[in-house]
Amino acid sequence: MIFETERLLIRKLKSSDLNEFHKLESNPNVLKYADGGVKSYLENEKELKGLIAKYTQRDNDFWIYAIERKFDSQFVGTLALVKDNLDDEIGYRFLEKYWGNGYGFEICKATIVYCKQLGLKKIVGYVVDKNIASAKILEKLKFKVVKKFVSDDIHLPETKYELEL
Repeated sequence: MIFETERLLIRKLKSSDLNEFHKLESNPNVLKYADGGVKSYLENEKELKGLIAKYTQRDNDFWIYAIERKFDSQFVGTLALVKDNLDDEIGYRFLEKYWGNGYGFEICKATIVYCKQLGLKKIVGYVVDKNIASAKILEKLKFKVVKKFVSDDIHLPETKYELEL
């Protein structure tokens, strides 16, 4: 376990997550505001293996973790802690059937605490402007808008948020 919230556990991905990971990464609604697009089962299998391999790489700065519910150990999504140039970026994705349960706020709030424990001074999050739910979460957690732009990868208006820890 990496850390936990009241209802969720954050842990390293494992190969047995493949079916749920594939459901997450092949759902166009989940990926509507993300780059990369929908992937095949084989592409997701390869990606999952690569993400798992990163856990043992020296100087890794690209951490993707599984999010699971405590009460039934059900995989519900992923949490990202990655380097964006000089910034430490957080991000999350949930399987569509778990939207609307308050997991986004819960995971972001706990990730802030975890990042403070790691000694990070600042974290950032990027939100496509149409993704109002995610923007509200960051604003509620006192993230400040630092930049508005059109993204190079998905060509949509986007906002960069920052939180001093």
